[in-house]
Amino acid sequence: MSEDATARSDSPGSPDAGEVRLAEVEPRWNISPSQPVIAVIAASGSPAGALTRKLVWLRWGLVPPWAKSQPAGRGLVNARAETVASKPSFRSAFAARRCILPADGFYEWQVTEDVAGRRTKNPYYARAPGGDLLALAAVWEEPNGPVGAPLGSCAVITAPANAALAQVHDRMPVLLPSASWARWLAPEPLDEASHRELLRPAPDGLLVVEQVSTEVNNPRADGPSLIRAAGT
Repeated sequence: MSEDATARSDSPGSPDAGEVRLAEVEPRWNISPSQPVIAVIAASGSPAGALTRKLVWLRWGLVPPWAKSQPAGRGLVNARAETVASKPSFRSAFAARRCILPADGFYEWQVTEDVAGRRTKNPYYARAPGGDLLALAAVWEEPNGPVGAPLGSCAVITAPANAALAQVHDRMPVLLPSASWARWLAPEPLDEASHRELLRPAPDGLLVVEQVSTEVNNPRADGPSLIRAAGT
């Protein structure tokens, strides 16, 4: 995933105490699981009719509510749209703690295999044709474990790939249109009709998908060169 902003090493702590200070944020072009991401959530006590939003830091990789501490690894990076409402790891977050991850684009990988059986992960970058920000649907949990746990955590919701991405990967993030943001962020549960309407593949014409350099396969690589089309 690439965002217009992400955390520094001194990023804030919990979501309630750690609202994003945009003046201190620097761009990132290669955000990997277990790293901090910027998220839009509903402010505490905000009813659906008077929704107030705020930007916070979350760790990408959801920690289920019963976990006693933050895991050392990735956590639960993705939640499937088909099961997010019923799977124990996600259902409480889906009912009351939905969020949006704003991003300029996201990566998907096509895995190929040569005659010798060697596998290669070929990265592709998906973005809006006009450069607009994308709103990735996600769910989040409060920080777990002892006082001072570093971050709340989140998982991106995925749906079957649309035609633009199907040749690269069979899944894609759910992308929310602006008209649905308030309904998605409201702390009340979604009815079944809203669930079906919102958690579906993006329209085929929404994204431009281009192959990019395998340099992005290195989680330590960063910079605008990572999202340039391969060979340019």
